[in-house]
Amino acid sequence: MNFKNIDYVSKRKVFFTISGFIQIIGIIAILVFGFNLGVDFQGGTRLDVLVGETFAEQDVRAELQTVGLTPGTIETAGNQKERAAVRFTEALSKEQVASAKTALTEKYGEQVDIEESSVDPMMARELVRQAIYAVGLASLGIIIYLTIRFEYRFAVTGVLALLHDAFAVIAVFSIFKIEVDLTFIAAILTIVGYSINDTIVTFDRIRENLPRYKVKGMEDLEKVVNVSIQETIVRSLNTVITVLFASVALLIFGGESIRNFALALTVGLVFGMYSSIFIAAQLWLDWKGKELFKKRPLTNNEAS
Repeated sequence: MNFKNIDYVSKRKVFFTISGFIQIIGIIAILVFGFNLGVDFQGGTRLDVLVGETFAEQDVRAELQTVGLTPGTIETAGNQKERAAVRFTEALSKEQVASAKTALTEKYGEQVDIEESSVDPMMARELVRQAIYAVGLASLGIIIYLTIRFEYRFAVTGVLALLHDAFAVIAVFSIFKIEVDLTFIAAILTIVGYSINDTIVTFDRIRENLPRYKVKGMEDLEKVVNVSIQETIVRSLNTVITVLFASVALLIFGGESIRNFALALTVGLVFGMYSSIFIAAQLWLDWKGKELFKKRPLTNNEAS
């Protein structure tokens, strides 16, 4: 397929409809399913238990209850389902963790190993605030930079596109009830950086092409955007495919501790590529076009 011969701009309403549909599904999923928040964001203790053999969740729960512990959830993990992620809504003491290990060792043998991570509820609320600040500050910095480097329309549409990507990842995690922890926030910030970088490549080409065309109407502006996308799409595809190789490798071979990060990154990269090509520049096109051609003809200075 020759991507340089496709008319991307004429189909922008289809792309907007697809994105709108994705956002609506995401909103419904969040309202219905909510989030599977890890201990990083709701406090408590998580025990990552290497059981070493096939086990039944109810047996692990029963063993822990014998030492006075009541798990909230128990999830299997590992390629052979030999691991258990046990979550408690309250932070466990060292003595309670030791009691849990003793009980499970007596049940499953000496190969049992436990990794503990505990977060105080107050600290969890602080982490939520810091995560929101991080995403907000990143978006503000991008808007300021793009406004100075290009113009405010590029800044706003670029941020809308990256929020579109971040929300799509959030929706996927909500629909499939995948645990949201600090690595998820790291992935979102990585996606934000990657998505805007890919979008800027197209924006920069639009800015370069504007003076080369005598833009007198909406059709001329559409041609500028279409040509700019055609000139940059191969580079965008090559870049994202290369990065996807790395993220998929992390997803397959990276282990449990970074699996959610790799999954969020992989999903975000795909949506980032989509929005850079089909959403960001075309939102700018509609906005710029409405302002320039709504009431009066375009002058050469405005076009550039």
